[in-house]
Amino acid sequence: MGVIRPPSAAVLALDAGNSKTDAALVGGDGTVLGTGRAGGFQPPRTGVEAAVDVLGEAVAAAAAAAGLAGPPFAVRVSACLANADLPVEERELAGAVAARGWGTATEVRNDTFALLRAGVDRPRGVAVVCGAGINCVGMLPDGRTARFPALGRISGDWGGGGGLAEEALWWAARAEDGRGGPTGLAKALPGHFGLGSMAGLIEGLHLGGIPRSRLHELVPVLFEVAAAGDAVASALVERQAEEVVALAAVALERLGLLAEEVPVVLGGGVLTAGHRRLDARIGELLAARAPRARLSVVTAPPVLGAALLGLDALGAPAGAYGRLRAQFG
Repeated sequence: MGVIRPPSAAVLALDAGNSKTDAALVGGDGTVLGTGRAGGFQPPRTGVEAAVDVLGEAVAAAAAAAGLAGPPFAVRVSACLANADLPVEERELAGAVAARGWGTATEVRNDTFALLRAGVDRPRGVAVVCGAGINCVGMLPDGRTARFPALGRISGDWGGGGGLAEEALWWAARAEDGRGGPTGLAKALPGHFGLGSMAGLIEGLHLGGIPRSRLHELVPVLFEVAAAGDAVASALVERQAEEVVALAAVALERLGLLAEEVPVVLGGGVLTAGHRRLDARIGELLAARAPRARLSVVTAPPVLGAALLGLDALGAPAGAYGRLRAQFG
């Protein structure tokens, strides 16, 4: 029977999104021992085990960078994963990750928790992420959380990059064929792809000449048209601001924080792009709903948040947090 080595790191942090996976091995004093990166984490498309194999690639890279030969690598695996939207999915993924033996204890959370923890000094606050989709979570030091299923329109969500692109296309198509009112989107959207009409863009998307994976490119176009004063585009930006604030305010209320001074952090491509109209409107609406909330944008990598959550669970010394943050810039 082989000898099981004691873990060499305190935390194995994992942040896995649809497009990339980051891993970091962190010592108990907050020192980063090694990092690794792999591809996207998509269990609905590939299946759970194949998706966890991708995590394994990032873990192997981090372990190699840290000079570690084999598992267990860490006392605690702190994994913040995309597509862990429901508690049942978190449990299934936690079981699959724990079975790899990377750590002696494993916790899996939705990846929005990593964004939140990266943006706050302690586990208290609310985060809204608006990237391809939209999601919101909140947490308190006593372990209570607020969250949403974030499964798209079937769970009441609106917006995010994918949703904004589809809304822009809908209004532009109707403007061109006469079912809707005029909007500059009708020329700007096909123009982005070098086309002269929405009919051409619709045909390209339908027949595959333009991959649907490129629809996210239309989101900056939407904001440019809105900035020029277009009423339809401006209304979409306004609604996105309303949705962001609705999520944040409900999460704050569930945690009893609506009237308290509390951080509300924003992340994801749509909210970190510096769209002035959107940013200003979010600030105005949030001030009306939660006057003492402190709004900020998270630019730190979410894997930092996963690592901080792991240190929280282990009761790490205060100096470990500052040391860890400094290494992630």
